Amino acid sequence: MREPVLNPRRREVMRVGAGVMAGAGLPLGVTAAVAAVLDPWAEAEAIVARCSRPLTFRPQDFAITAYGAQPCQTGQVDGFVAYQKQGMVSAPLSGSPDCYPAIKAAIEACHAAGGGRVVIPAGNWLSCGPMVLRSNVHVHLAAGAHLYFNNNPLDYARDGDIDCGPNGKLVISRWQSNDCLNYSPMVYAYGQDNIALTGEAGSVLDGMGGVPFKDSKDCWWGWTGRKPADAPAGDHQGEINPRNPATLDQLAPSLSPALRRQIEGGRAAWRSDHYFLPALSEAGVPVARRVFGIGHFLRPCMIQLIGCSNVLLEGYQVQGAPFWLHHPVNCRNVRFRNVQMNSLGPNSDGFDPDGCDHVLIEGCTFNTGDDCIAIKSGKNLDTQFGPSRNIVIQDCVMNSGHGGVTLGSEMAAGIENIYVRNIEFRNLHWAGNPLWTAIRLKTNMNRGGYLRHFYARDLALPNGVKTAPMFSKRLPDAEVAPDTASSGGGAVIVFDCDYAPQDDVMRIRPPQVSDVHISGIRAGNVQVGSTLHSCYQAFVLLGPLASSYNGEGKPAILPITNVSISDSDFGEPFNSHQPWFIHNIKGLKLANVTISGKRYNLELSATPR
Repeated sequence: MREPVLNPRRREVMRVGAGVMAGAGLPLGVTAAVAAVLDPWAEAEAIVARCSRPLTFRPQDFAITAYGAQPCQTGQVDGFVAYQKQGMVSAPLSGSPDCYPAIKAAIEACHAAGGGRVVIPAGNWLSCGPMVLRSNVHVHLAAGAHLYFNNNPLDYARDGDIDCGPNGKLVISRWQSNDCLNYSPMVYAYGQDNIALTGEAGSVLDGMGGVPFKDSKDCWWGWTGRKPADAPAGDHQGEINPRNPATLDQLAPSLSPALRRQIEGGRAAWRSDHYFLPALSEAGVPVARRVFGIGHFLRPCMIQLIGCSNVLLEGYQVQGAPFWLHHPVNCRNVRFRNVQMNSLGPNSDGFDPDGCDHVLIEGCTFNTGDDCIAIKSGKNLDTQFGPSRNIVIQDCVMNSGHGGVTLGSEMAAGIENIYVRNIEFRNLHWAGNPLWTAIRLKTNMNRGGYLRHFYARDLALPNGVKTAPMFSKRLPDAEVAPDTASSGGGAVIVFDCDYAPQDDVMRIRPPQVSDVHISGIRAGNVQVGSTLHSCYQAFVLLGPLASSYNGEGKPAILPITNVSISDSDFGEPFNSHQPWFIHNIKGLKLANVTISGKRYNLELSATPR
């Protein structure tokens, strides 16, 4: 088992605490201070204080209208309003003026002047290209400003820093936690410091993910989901892309034949963009040779910040994101505050910090087509940014999505020191589009990594979560029988250490989960037929499955350890005969936990046979 990596404050506590235990004769006041620092919520307060420090910018405005921007007229077009749901969506009229040059010029002028504020006034605006943030620049959307990012992929492969020939001018990006050269996100920053993107009431950033491309039946969302009739079927991240080589020999000639065969997995679909990128990571192919962009179908994030520090994102609304809404990668000191997310497309995660340190997420509302928050830390061999750590999530509302607060699934470098409090998993659309689960961990023998020091308290679920089971697909001969653990969703808490194992051909990195403490859950019931229910099961804690490992030897497959659930009421699970499911877990403590009116105070373990 790897040695724990402690943050500096924990190391100091360990040093001082050792002196106390050794009889160093420290005053009682110092002993009390040590106890206070060991309180996880005291550590949370320190993170909040650090991330809440105000950013400062020069007091000068740069209005985009001063650089030639003109507003546009909009209308309704037939597109997708949600994943696989067609309807009328708003879009700029054909021939609308392009404010991309003006936004770019305003940001460059602001940066050259030493910083300030770039203002996007009220009105509808069309940008046929990305907004690239620069150090000491604060971009602000005035009340009523609606910025549409044009839905032409070529606009995001035109002005990147890296000329990749026929694939376009691309940027360094990260797609599902694998590094690559790809289309630019709609809002992008790389290696910048002291940056802000803010908005006032009614301001919107719109990625037009469900709006048909010009002269095409397809749209961003069609690259992974349902396509309208007559849309090109091959333009899809899951379809074999003939532009990807037939073998890894061309890109990784030093691979042994056996390893190459294992990475390719013996399936033709490995040449689809979706699987080809992870294969490049697993094979150790440098990022400079992981070229996607034009001719490929990895949708860009809406907002992606890489290697940035001192970041404020506040006060605007996001809709129609092509892919993940917010993806800070390797960022430090990030404050994400009072942002409204309304994007129901495929993979519409709301906020995904990836290899980040010191992040504060507060006052946000999530109405998303995938996980509301999903904490990441790299995938396959792309772990160079280290773990995601020191993150506080507080005072947020989750209306719809897969997981409310999710850890993984891409978490190869680990996740630690996460604090969640005062969250309303409102599940507003429970009757037709329910929240799958409130607290969710996803990993497997490929994603690996660790989760430790996770704390959550004061969690309200007035409408429970999904009340129907979601049984995940297992590998043949798995040690857990199919259709026994509702680990896909349907439980208030789901820890799935065997998440989608069939998706990954290299299952050689056992995950580790420990030190998880959750309290103060209050789950309400909703009408299900003639009865009232809050969920399908109260919790599912599925530890790593040794049967999913396919590497050499027999490494230790550690159980989930040191988990406590206390002072909680899970309401009335639909599956009252089996209110929870546990496997490969040691020392689960239930204290003052109520399920279906019955109170539990006990310790549970489940050892694989």
